[in-house]
Amino acid sequence: MPHGGTFAIKVLSSKSKQGEREFLTEVALLGRLHHRNLVNLMGYCAEKEQRILVYEYMSNGSLAQLLYGNNTEHLSWDLRVQIAQDVARGIEYLHEGAVPPIIHRDIKSANILLDGSMRARVSDFGLSKEVSAGQVNAGIKGTFGYLDPEYISTNKYTLKSDVYSFGVLLFELVTARSPQKGLMDYVSLALLSVEGEEGWEEILDERIYGQCNLPELAAMANLAKQCVSTNSYDRPRMRDASLQLSKLGSRKFINQSRRNAPSDDSSRRDLDIGTELPSLLRLASIPEKVEV
Repeated sequence: MPHGGTFAIKVLSSKSKQGEREFLTEVALLGRLHHRNLVNLMGYCAEKEQRILVYEYMSNGSLAQLLYGNNTEHLSWDLRVQIAQDVARGIEYLHEGAVPPIIHRDIKSANILLDGSMRARVSDFGLSKEVSAGQVNAGIKGTFGYLDPEYISTNKYTLKSDVYSFGVLLFELVTARSPQKGLMDYVSLALLSVEGEEGWEEILDERIYGQCNLPELAAMANLAKQCVSTNSYDRPRMRDASLQLSKLGSRKFINQSRRNAPSDDSSRRDLDIGTELPSLLRLASIPEKVEV
């Protein structure tokens, strides 16, 4: 690792199966994934009972902190669109660019980190799974408020389950309301008065009311509505969701960096885990891939 830098440290318990699994999963996945909208894993420690992950420091914290924290500043509409685009590209890479595809399984505002230039990166891959045949059979894991209803009823997690969680995240960006505090009930009531592109301003975060582009608001909200469709077949693929959001980026975004920090290096660093990963995987008898 470079000297003199600032890093974020995550310490996991090696005494629990869950902590060991999360550690091995993050090392295995982030060691080979390369995308500017995914968090950078800078290094790790797996000596004796120590399980430590070292990440690039994201100076502007999480999206959840920015939306719900006691901040004197708030996110402008342009920044919310930019964050949505960044997150969509990160998830699209997991679904379409990684081989085999990867299901994140815990997309939420607390797992979206912002660098010094307010560019968003998807983080926390402890629950993620590689997919070889479309579905992951697993016990119910994730975060209440973001869970796909089909996943809850069938116990099968698919790529479209991530899409559902992303739809909830989009509604968070629009409303600044937490899924744990009735966000989707609030949205469901609002839908009664929405017709096409009309009516979405009723659920807009009051802090930016009158400051956003209403056609863009309608486009993002309608996309979010598609993503949270009860039937997974009615949800778009992340590639299509990302494409729809990219159309909102024709205007220049105002960079409202909270720290006026220089742009973080978005390049990925290859971890030298090719020889170390097999020995790490032997620390816990879990499969590197999920066969379904």
